Amino acid sequence: MSAAISPPSSTTAPAAAPSGLRRALRHSSFVIGAVLSLLLLATAALSLVWTPWSPYEMDLANKLAGPSARHWLGTDAFGRDVASLVMVGARNSILVGVIAVGIGLSIGTALGLLAAAKRGWVEEIIMRLADFTFAFPALLLAIMMTAVFGAGIVNSIIAIGIFYIPTFARVTRASANAVWAREYILAARACGKGSWRITLEHVLPNILSVLIVQTTIQFALAILAEAALSYLGLGTQPPQPSWGRMLSEAQTLMFQAPLLAVWPGVAIALAVLGLNLLGDGLRDLLDPRLARKR
Repeated sequence: MSAAISPPSSTTAPAAAPSGLRRALRHSSFVIGAVLSLLLLATAALSLVWTPWSPYEMDLANKLAGPSARHWLGTDAFGRDVASLVMVGARNSILVGVIAVGIGLSIGTALGLLAAAKRGWVEEIIMRLADFTFAFPALLLAIMMTAVFGAGIVNSIIAIGIFYIPTFARVTRASANAVWAREYILAARACGKGSWRITLEHVLPNILSVLIVQTTIQFALAILAEAALSYLGLGTQPPQPSWGRMLSEAQTLMFQAPLLAVWPGVAIALAVLGLNLLGDGLRDLLDPRLARKR
């Protein structure tokens, strides 16, 4: 009588790896940065449809008033509601950041991919032009453009965007060169794929995480640059609200109404902190080597 063969014991499946969302929620830098960044976006979006008061409405009888139920953050030297100015200032900062970083990202990424794909004299020319552009920081470019075309938000955006082109070109080239050295690129070449097809199908998708992180960080720097230019009178012009110009106007009233400098300063600090923490978190989450260590 043959012994009954018992079914093989089922092996316990290894615990499933945590999902991307769960891993992101455990990353404190990412969570804090995402909350602060969403708060910035929500404030800017809300200012499109509602503000406590019109940011252009002046009430000289109530100028330099402190925080109250009527004016949550007080009023400035012209009697304008500070809370409304901060909200609309967030919208202008995001506008400058999105367009300026978009200019740098689109042109810089294209140049970096071209340099990595072609190498030789093409790469050398692009990198030397990038070095030359780095000699003119955003502030200096804005001053030069202001002298020629006049001060304004458009010139600020162009100056910041031009400064970001070599930044993205260098990051893209370095990341793309690392991908071009991979074995699967050699396999793609062996299959008869050309340089541009390899760039679009293999190189660009593999460096997107680096570009996303770099975009987040440069967004924070663009907000700082816009605030600095507005502080010097080269950026957003009156009557459009700007955090940098609010700081400039508040510096002469430090002893009369010190809170006028606090609110835009806190707004700039929280916006930059949130975007930097978000970029740091994205770097950890999108890099598989760092993700395995967590």
